[in-house]
Amino acid sequence: MKRAPNIERALETIRRDVDATLGALLPAEDAHPRAIHEAMRYAVFAGGKRVRPALLLLAGEAVGGARAELLDAAAGVELIHTASLLLDDLPSQDDAPTRRGRPATHVRFGEATAVLASTALVTLGIRVVAECARRRRVGEATLARVVRLVADAIGTEGMIGGQIVDLEKGPGHDTMETLEYIHSHKTGALFIACAEVGARLAGAREAEVGALAEHAKNVGLAYQITDDLLDREAHPGTIGKPAGQDRGKATFATLFGVDVSRRVAGELFEAAEASLRPFGPRGRDLLAFTRWVAGRIA
Repeated sequence: MKRAPNIERALETIRRDVDATLGALLPAEDAHPRAIHEAMRYAVFAGGKRVRPALLLLAGEAVGGARAELLDAAAGVELIHTASLLLDDLPSQDDAPTRRGRPATHVRFGEATAVLASTALVTLGIRVVAECARRRRVGEATLARVVRLVADAIGTEGMIGGQIVDLEKGPGHDTMETLEYIHSHKTGALFIACAEVGARLAGAREAEVGALAEHAKNVGLAYQITDDLLDREAHPGTIGKPAGQDRGKATFATLFGVDVSRRVAGELFEAAEASLRPFGPRGRDLLAFTRWVAGRIA
């Protein structure tokens, strides 16, 4: 898959814009109570490519939305994503000592503070998305739909549901169906919410929302499979956490091997691209984004 030549530059611009927005939305590091605010900012500004905010913004732009009017919502979903990473890294979960190349939040601030920081980030993220929808004057029904999309992506129908199944062990756990459930909930649910929120806040038609949600579903599952492959093959400095961390867990890479995992991811990326055909030139940046994500394992 050939990458679009300017996608890295475009994503860097999005990252800077989102980071500036996050800086304005988060409480100041020295605001009382300082311990929790310091931990929140430490976690959020640990780095990262801001993939989920980029998806929200590009989906919104594909249906005619203005980036400046969607930035708060994009920052809100990044707060929620960061909150999930704090929980994932805990000793009781994935037990990861580092995140994005530096000590995980629970290592730096303690487990209790990390849990509270995660909760604070989730609640702030939901509030930010809701306030963005209110300012867009999208209507009461759409505002409620947007908030529900985000809440469902977090709860047992989304990330929490995927994580609890990921933690389970025993017969029948290591099947294709179970892995698809884990990935589609733990990763895919927030991807879909990003695409739908961006589209709905930009005033998309239902057919457009459906196509963008289908695109995000396939990209989200493929993204997690590529993460499995990177965990197996990449250097820790590349992925920002210890490599091989998932070898004791059921993943596409460990159960089906590298070749099959690459093939499945490739098929998902192709399906994602097909979902963008109705958008024509308007979907060009989202198509470039899709190929950039696919290029992580090229």
